[in-house]
Amino acid sequence: MSKGTKRAVLVGCNYPKTQFSLHGCINDVKAIRDVILDFGFKDVNVLVDLPGSPVPPTGANIKDALNRMVNKAKPGDVLFFYFSGHGTRIPIFQPGQPFKQDEAIVACDLNLVTDVDFRRFVNRLPEGASFTILSDSCHSGGLIEKEKEQFGAEHMMTPVNPNKPKPSKVKAKSLTFDIIHSAIDTAAGILHDAANVGQKIFGIFGKDVSLKFHPHYVDGLMVLDPLEEDEGILLSGCEANETSYDLVLENKAFGAFTDAVVNVIRQTGAGISNRHLVAEAAKILKDNGFEQNPCLYCSDENTNTPFLGGFA
Repeated sequence: MSKGTKRAVLVGCNYPKTQFSLHGCINDVKAIRDVILDFGFKDVNVLVDLPGSPVPPTGANIKDALNRMVNKAKPGDVLFFYFSGHGTRIPIFQPGQPFKQDEAIVACDLNLVTDVDFRRFVNRLPEGASFTILSDSCHSGGLIEKEKEQFGAEHMMTPVNPNKPKPSKVKAKSLTFDIIHSAIDTAAGILHDAANVGQKIFGIFGKDVSLKFHPHYVDGLMVLDPLEEDEGILLSGCEANETSYDLVLENKAFGAFTDAVVNVIRQTGAGISNRHLVAEAAKILKDNGFEQNPCLYCSDENTNTPFLGGFA
């Protein structure tokens, strides 16, 4: 059990009154908040996009909340970031380099928080502190840049249950980058041009933009490599190339991965390891007919450490 302070930032984005609205993300935040109180979390910051919310989960507000949490961290502290909402993949075109796509979460204002941002937060941890991310979003695998994958689709032995009927309302928690790009074009009042999308995003969000789109990072003047054995821990709802699902069942809206995680914790109690939690949540998803494959990314040492340091 951790002897330090436990701090959390919990974010839920339903994107109300938009063409890409979801239903269960704020409910997911409430469910996770109830669970982590048993783990001894006292400092819990919640950002949701309810109408009239005093601090909406914009990209700037999410990063500000994470920045303040990391700044407070001391050796032995347990930091936790939870996100339920849309994820996306950013196409990366670099001359002489193979095409790749990087992962990001989508804030309520479409200002992305990317794998590079999360790597930067992890690299700033004081020795002995940990930073766990649980993201119920599409393309969430790999959300901490260059973190080592310890559990994923190749480790799953349980097949998808083909006989499980799907709920009537199921929606992928994914926004393609083209949709985000088009919205940015509209906001900027300029024509679609994939070659300078980073400049567009930087021009709109300025200092609040993801580090991935900052000129110093784009030009290679800033390099963020992982530490040899860092304390970043990612539990993702799916692989980087997969979707996570938002569903409505019996008039209750929730994320499939979050619901599975909450059920596993309630059934197993204190001390469940990061790997065991992901593996058991994956079994529930397969039994319920979902093809998404939850993943665990962390150091070898943190694979079997208790999730969030165990119960208080």
